[in-house]
Amino acid sequence: MKREMWKETPFSVKLLLATSFMMNLGFYALIPYLTLYLTGSIGWTLAMAGLVLSVRQFSQQGFAFLGGVMADAFGYKGAMVLGMAVRAVGFAMFAFCTETWHFFIAAILSGLGGALFDPAGSAAFAILTPDSIRKEVFAFRNVLGNIAVVGSQIVGTALSAVDFTYLSLFAGAIFGLNALVSFFFLSPIRATNTRHNIWESMFTVMRDRRFVRFTIILMGYYYLNMQVFLTIPLLVEHVTHSKASVGIVLSAMSLFVILFQMKVTQWLEGYPHRLTLIGIGTLVMGVGLFLFTFAGSLWMLLIDVFLFALGTMIAVPNLVDVVPRFAPKDLVGAYYGFNGYSIAIGGSLGQIAGGWVYDIGLQLQAAWLPWTICLAVGVLVAWMLHLMEQDTFKLGNDLTKIAQS
Repeated sequence: MKREMWKETPFSVKLLLATSFMMNLGFYALIPYLTLYLTGSIGWTLAMAGLVLSVRQFSQQGFAFLGGVMADAFGYKGAMVLGMAVRAVGFAMFAFCTETWHFFIAAILSGLGGALFDPAGSAAFAILTPDSIRKEVFAFRNVLGNIAVVGSQIVGTALSAVDFTYLSLFAGAIFGLNALVSFFFLSPIRATNTRHNIWESMFTVMRDRRFVRFTIILMGYYYLNMQVFLTIPLLVEHVTHSKASVGIVLSAMSLFVILFQMKVTQWLEGYPHRLTLIGIGTLVMGVGLFLFTFAGSLWMLLIDVFLFALGTMIAVPNLVDVVPRFAPKDLVGAYYGFNGYSIAIGGSLGQIAGGWVYDIGLQLQAAWLPWTICLAVGVLVAWMLHLMEQDTFKLGNDLTKIAQS
């Protein structure tokens, strides 16, 4: 991040960046090893472990809309602190679970905590960050998130090798510490919604046809994004016949973002069409995934992963920056919360349908099938966002003509 932009960044935003980094560190240190713990030490099937993870995800994304509405109504700082504290309890609880239902309670608490702090935190970033540097701040947050992912692999591997209990308590402590730091050092961020009650706020968002359309289109982006957790690791292991290569490829993906995200954001700084950029980024992701069809070595896999990572570098800063541009200033949290449905639905389709299509491709000896579908999804998302950008431009011209007349 440029020095002058860092100086322009308010202290509260710097604190939010620090807490975001720590939460990513705690989250990604625990979640991958939770699956291994459930299937190994506890002896569950992979399907049962996947159900726990799905319950956590749906508890978060399914209630994020309500969490965002409540943050708008009662204040962003309070929602963030409460959400971090709830997730701290949920993550730490995994260390003491002995019955099946205990794990599901811990998963639900973990998800509900995220439903409170995630839309509130995104809204706080958008409200507190000056418009002139908002895209750069979101890009820098993406860089920090990937640094945290790399660091989390080291922490997760070290603590899980000793005892999963320590890993669970570490992840819970990270979120508990963030709750305390935010409570004592983050300036109050007042509630912006003073006009609507909770139900009115929810209906206001759902009546915004353009934003609902945008959220539905983004499901395609998250379909592609979720392949990182499912089909890409399977393909890497299939091509290289090594589990270690999976870690190399995923770490390389994060490293690419760390090295190039800020440069990519600066190169695209003068391009005003944000929806089109999100579409271009999604299309590049789709091309990178399609080229996996021809990957026969680790080096080819790394080239394809670089293209995929480049697509995320184009899309992500614009994706998070464009949401508050749809939202009235008093409903930013509600809009971020509703946008979470694109992750919940698109991400679930990415994991369920993506895995199913991958298996079908192997059965039919059509290795190209899952990756061709990914390319088609990328093309569709890019085209739909381009059309939406054109509609927005046409609407702006029409309003200008009306105002002039």
